[in-house]
Amino acid sequence: MIKNVPGISHPSSTNFFLLAGPCAAERRELMMQVAEHLVTVCDKLQIPYIFKASYKKANRTRLDSFTGVGDEKALQWLADVRKEFGVPVVTDIHSEIEAEMAAQYVDVLQIPAFLFRQTELLVAAAKTGKYINIKKGQFAGPNAMQHAAQKIKDSGNNNILLTERGTFFGYSDLVVDFRSIPAMQEFGFPVIMDVTHSLQQPNTSSGVTGGLPHLIGKMGNAAIAMGVDGIFMETHPEPSKALSDGANMLPLHQVEEKLTQWTRIRQSIIS
Repeated sequence: MIKNVPGISHPSSTNFFLLAGPCAAERRELMMQVAEHLVTVCDKLQIPYIFKASYKKANRTRLDSFTGVGDEKALQWLADVRKEFGVPVVTDIHSEIEAEMAAQYVDVLQIPAFLFRQTELLVAAAKTGKYINIKKGQFAGPNAMQHAAQKIKDSGNNNILLTERGTFFGYSDLVVDFRSIPAMQEFGFPVIMDVTHSLQQPNTSSGVTGGLPHLIGKMGNAAIAMGVDGIFMETHPEPSKALSDGANMLPLHQVEEKLTQWTRIRQSIIS
């Protein structure tokens, strides 16, 4: 699987890798548009790139929230992106059955933060042989991730990524402890900073998650300065029209500026 996900198992000494795309698989045309733009920018900046979109949104506050266009259709769109642009793809899974199904279409299976302790899910994901990106629970410290990663290892899979995405701070906010990055790196796996979900403002009275997207650049600055291996970011041409998590996504036209800045910071700390 390593050859299918370049830049992850042995991150570039000169740059970070990137997982990015729209929150959800809303439309095939949207996914192609975002992928084309990100591939072009990442090629220019020499950033190893993985396209991200959730084929299903299982964790929704309200019953009337968008959950997806249909599992097989959305997964096929992800496979189309991989074929069209020659990049690996990542998507979330939520159950053991989904692990086996999604693994037929994607290169990286992502464990949502609320589910990082679910043993049967982790074991099922591990058995696919794919890379597994485990998001740290909003209610957990970095040391808890060692045990989640060990479940994957003990199931015969060493292709593990760990992602920081903030910790609950009161009822409707998150805070990032950047000490989590070196703490999780000590476990021997690449560590990713989720610069968009870490700026969410969940549990609002409207039932729609808020966010602070104007801080995405600064969040990335800090993570790169701390030596993070990868960046996770959700982006959309028109975040206000996105069907999921639009309040904390980066507008697509701002991506190149942010990635350029982060690349410069990366170069400065390794030179």
